[in-house]
Amino acid sequence: MNILCIASEVAPYAKTGGLADVMGALPRELSRNGHDVRVFMPLYDRIDTTRLDLSVVAEHVPLRLGAHAYDLKVFAAGDSPRMYFVHCPALYARGSLYTNDPDEHRRFMALCYVALATCQQQAFAPHVVQCNDWQTALVPLLLKTRFAWDRLFARARTLLTIHNLNYQGSFPSSVLADLNLEHEAHHLHQELLRAGRINFLLHGILYADGVSTVSPTYAQEIQTPEHGAGLDPFLRARRSSVVGILNGVDYEEWSPEADAHVPARFSARDLSGKAVNRTALRAAFGLPQPQDVPLFGVVSRFVSQKGLDLVAEVMPEVFEHDAGQLVVLGSGDARLEETFFHLQRAYPRHVGFHRGFSNPLAHLIEAGADAFLMPSRYEPCGLNQMYSLRYGTVPIVHRTGGLADTVVPWDARAGKGTGFVFEHPDATGLGWAVGQTLRAFRDRAAWHRLMMNGMSQDFSWRRQARIYEQLFARLEP
Repeated sequence: MNILCIASEVAPYAKTGGLADVMGALPRELSRNGHDVRVFMPLYDRIDTTRLDLSVVAEHVPLRLGAHAYDLKVFAAGDSPRMYFVHCPALYARGSLYTNDPDEHRRFMALCYVALATCQQQAFAPHVVQCNDWQTALVPLLLKTRFAWDRLFARARTLLTIHNLNYQGSFPSSVLADLNLEHEAHHLHQELLRAGRINFLLHGILYADGVSTVSPTYAQEIQTPEHGAGLDPFLRARRSSVVGILNGVDYEEWSPEADAHVPARFSARDLSGKAVNRTALRAAFGLPQPQDVPLFGVVSRFVSQKGLDLVAEVMPEVFEHDAGQLVVLGSGDARLEETFFHLQRAYPRHVGFHRGFSNPLAHLIEAGADAFLMPSRYEPCGLNQMYSLRYGTVPIVHRTGGLADTVVPWDARAGKGTGFVFEHPDATGLGWAVGQTLRAFRDRAAWHRLMMNGMSQDFSWRRQARIYEQLFARLEP
């Protein structure tokens, strides 16, 4: 198949979350399976182009969005998949991927228009167009309206992949002219338009040939009022074409046997390197080196969704009893940052906190921690729990979304399960799971079995890409 992927971020070039990981790994796996995959993304100013062998595909590409005119350039790199970077400093030289600037809608409409125009210029006829999140969710509508005349796209089937339903791209209806859809306004959701709004993600749900999200449980959750963020009626109306496909893990990047970021590599057959990494992790955060208490890890964005306030509420009791230590890597909400700074000051022998993000440190936490905390209130998929399983780091998760699909509750009697799963996203639920973790950790044979169970799991992209291929084949325009 000819597959066109359009995304606002792709790893390793630009990343804020799981979308980038998916778009970095899935197209590569599809290419390995023999498909011609083309991936389009913005050339943000934060991308290090010195490491890319870029070639010019098109320059001085004129684009007018309403009254705004842009001069764009398109670069390409690589072959499997072929990466395309849309260059426009007026739109993408902002120092960050996403902004609250008044032209945010135009920044990503430009990406959509240029991706389709480049297909025309190169006579690339996609069989499947995969759009991702609100930033590219209007592509199915564009193909049915502005580009409907071009037989190049006659066989194109569209898939909208929702990585997080809560980010929808809702703008005032005054942006309609900037979308070049004034003559197609009758295709937009009329009630919402009369209310003065345009919701990009909603129109992707309405017009894509198929809708996927990043775990089976999340696909069901977003069809409920509790997790549907106002779009659940539209998703329920399309329930037969809403599919949940679990994200895969890039084991070339996240594997203890081959991890270049950690002091010692290890495997299920030889766990000795785990202890070396644990020692290095404690040293990196300036913590003492006890041998008989677990080291808990967190790598996360600091947003309410992630439930990190529960960690700050539950863990002090563990510290008071000298029963465990905690290392935290992340940033975001200023109040949460201050909370973890305070915890570090209050319990300097038990807590280490690094504000920001460091890929080597994230790897070291996965490789050196004993348990990994993910008390998310909702989690479309989550990747860190799957990384943790691979590294023998036992995940502690709330039963939601992809966390529910990937972590099997530990059954001590049967010796089965891969982690600790709690039902309610509150301090009582997390406290119970942490208590169960401490109890299991004291039983060295049980803990070893728990680690082995986790390390035997396979969440590779090789398997997940096959599921996407089957979905692509079922789509009907």
